[in-house]
Amino acid sequence: MGLIKNYESFCVKKKVTLNLYQYQLHDGDSSLSSEPSKLRSLTVAPDILRRLFPARTRRIVRILPLTRLEMNLFRFCSGLKVLGYFMILLVVAVVGVSYYAVVVSTWWPILIRGDHGALSALAALIIFVFHFLLIMLLWSYFTTVFTDPGSVPEHFRREMGGGDSLEAGTSTDQGAFGSLGYCTKCRNVKPPRCHHCSVCQRCVLKMDHHCVWIVNCVGARNYKFFLLFLFYTFLETMLDVIVLLPSFIEFFSQAIKHSSSPGKLASLVLAFVLNFAFVLSLLCFVVMHISLLSSNTTSVEVHEKNGEVRWKYDLGKKKNFEQVFGKKKAFWLLPLYSKDDIDNITSLEGLEFPTCSDIDP
Repeated sequence: MGLIKNYESFCVKKKVTLNLYQYQLHDGDSSLSSEPSKLRSLTVAPDILRRLFPARTRRIVRILPLTRLEMNLFRFCSGLKVLGYFMILLVVAVVGVSYYAVVVSTWWPILIRGDHGALSALAALIIFVFHFLLIMLLWSYFTTVFTDPGSVPEHFRREMGGGDSLEAGTSTDQGAFGSLGYCTKCRNVKPPRCHHCSVCQRCVLKMDHHCVWIVNCVGARNYKFFLLFLFYTFLETMLDVIVLLPSFIEFFSQAIKHSSSPGKLASLVLAFVLNFAFVLSLLCFVVMHISLLSSNTTSVEVHEKNGEVRWKYDLGKKKNFEQVFGKKKAFWLLPLYSKDDIDNITSLEGLEFPTCSDIDP
């Protein structure tokens, strides 16, 4: 600060000298008229010094409220994709442990011995049901993994013709497509019930949630497959818990007597504990999604109802079920859609959804 003040006083003195110098020039001193460059340099010198050594000012730091902080926590969500691949390996590992404990260690030896007719028949039934549920589980699981949940088509914005006029947070009526929105991240028009996924970095049609277990989003085109995956997984794990319960009870006596190998005992206990944990967690998910399915609501839309008396997409339990599973009963329990359902049920494409006003007179 002392150095800056010295320069400022120096500049003031120079300015006074400059004024005297200019006064002598106007009085007709011809010796100064021959040095115009010197006059210009003296005039500019104080400004240059002030720019080089500006006076210090106190910096004012504004403390913004938490709601205004520009923090995007969802930028870390892309790491969930890597976690999802480990989840697939975990699913395969759980299936392998359960298969070894239920089939290889417990019921297959009983079936091939054939000592007791009734017990052998029960073993055959358990093995058959186990394999049937396992096939349906894996079929539904990998169909959910490899099926695109649905994204906004590239031609959708041009067909609507309102993408440039929409702003963030606004919507407009577009006929049968209902209320359209605008995604500021994708810079594109969003159909109704479409939301942006921070993990997949795109808008997903009728998005329910992003599931790390399937490394994919659950949306309009794979929601049925996801529900079937939950259903068959719940039945499979429940079956494993029931058929392994007697072996789990005998575990303690066998461990004391050392009548079984440690590997067999460890596999039985591990399979029982894992399946029991999955039963409890899946029960909550199954109940929740049954409730969402009956009201034609997604997990995201639960927070968007805003206390409405009747959700505008709630068409009744039967029609709500058909909006997801189709009308062909033969395909309800299969991770497939009939051609008639794909052609006639517009909600399966994820772009157009009927509302209560379309059905009620």
